[in-house]
Amino acid sequence: MKTLFRNSLKAITVSVLLLLTTVVTVRAQSAKLQIDQLDSLASKASETVDVRLDEHLMQMTAKFFVSKDPDDAEIRDLIKGVKGIYVKSFTFEKEGEYSPAEIDSVMSQLRGGAWSKIIGVTSKKDGDNVEVYLNTAGDQINGLAVLSIEPKEFTVVNIVGPINLEKLVQLEGQFGVPYLNLPPPKPKVEKKNP
Repeated sequence: MKTLFRNSLKAITVSVLLLLTTVVTVRAQSAKLQIDQLDSLASKASETVDVRLDEHLMQMTAKFFVSKDPDDAEIRDLIKGVKGIYVKSFTFEKEGEYSPAEIDSVMSQLRGGAWSKIIGVTSKKDGDNVEVYLNTAGDQINGLAVLSIEPKEFTVVNIVGPINLEKLVQLEGQFGVPYLNLPPPKPKVEKKNP
């Protein structure tokens, strides 16, 4: 009976550890969007941007920013914890070259769960829409997703890993990340004691 109890306890312990490992792995991966299904749009697009920088490539890329230039140091510091940058951008000659189903294949991943929409800009006049989402766990930001939906252009940017929003603007124009036009952080106002 003691042997059966010990073996059962070991099996339960191993099962719990495997389950916890799986949950941690799933959480870490949940900030990475599945956007490879958009590759079929490349044949219709007049211009395509496809950036796939995983954690290994991010570490290799950080080595290029080794000069004493303060900008290099800031970019190196910013990408230090980033696990990946993924960009898919398609520009078309005419409107209607991509379908709502292709947009929904990305949007469905952003509904509910750990993703929260923080910015939404819609222009009825031009048909341009930009949405920015954060993937969070408590106070920790685990990822960022930006969707730019225009009549002749469709762009998805996915940054995976801890992100400092105040420093994020430094990535604009780097690694295929377009200019996001995020509002600047509000300056911190110190409270004065009367």
